Amino acid sequence: TTQGPHVFGKIVSRGCRETAFIFAITSAGVTHSVARSCSEGSIESCTCDYRRRGPGGPDWHWGGCSDNVDFGRVFGREFVDSNEKGRDLRFLMNLHNNEAGRMTVFSEMRQECKCHGMSGSCTVKTCWMRLPTFRTVGDFLKDRFDGASRVIYGNKGSNRASRLEGPHLEPENPAHKPPSPHDLVYFEKSPNFCTYSGKTGTAGTAGRSCNSSSPGLDGCELLCCGRGHRTRTRRVTERCNCTFHWCCHVSCLNCTNTQVLHECL
Repeated sequence: TTQGPHVFGKIVSRGCRETAFIFAITSAGVTHSVARSCSEGSIESCTCDYRRRGPGGPDWHWGGCSDNVDFGRVFGREFVDSNEKGRDLRFLMNLHNNEAGRMTVFSEMRQECKCHGMSGSCTVKTCWMRLPTFRTVGDFLKDRFDGASRVIYGNKGSNRASRLEGPHLEPENPAHKPPSPHDLVYFEKSPNFCTYSGKTGTAGTAGRSCNSSSPGLDGCELLCCGRGHRTRTRRVTERCNCTFHWCCHVSCLNCTNTQVLHECL
């Protein structure tokens, strides 16, 4: 999407819902990776989560190697949250979204089992807790991106209880319920990602390849933001019909094809 080294541009310095997703998915990625590495034996300072042991159900018991999500969450909190300084609205927003990413990894863990018994029977099962795939985590966070809550800096009241509670996030619309720990939050409107802006760091969609037959996000109608697209053809020569000869080389033919490309105006 961009020729520069910074995929997200300057968007991480803003307070929009895209920033919320970036912080949540990054925090979730650290937690997921560390928790999985613990159970794989890749990190010396942690192991599998062995707290689930002993009786489980009538035909299964706890055992195996559970992914150590608690270690992943603690490490993620110390590693990711340490970048946040101050007590302003952006600080509260980033910490909330970081935790929402970690909570998503934790809450989507599922029980996984292995059968034991003679001749493939499943007389008894050994079960452990397994992390979700990171694709699953991303899908959940994308849903929460779509339903993100717009918030304001809340520090109302002069009584002792209000002072002890300290600064917190409140919904911008008083009729809305406060965001839950799983929700993503933001406080400013998103920039226009359709057009290039050096100020906001948005690359725009001009020149992007699109699918002229797709009604989805990769389709020319949506991706090009209604500006239309150009169609061009190009001839591409590639190696084809390759054959392995013993021993040891591969011979190929050169095949030339015509490709139809669509690009946003």
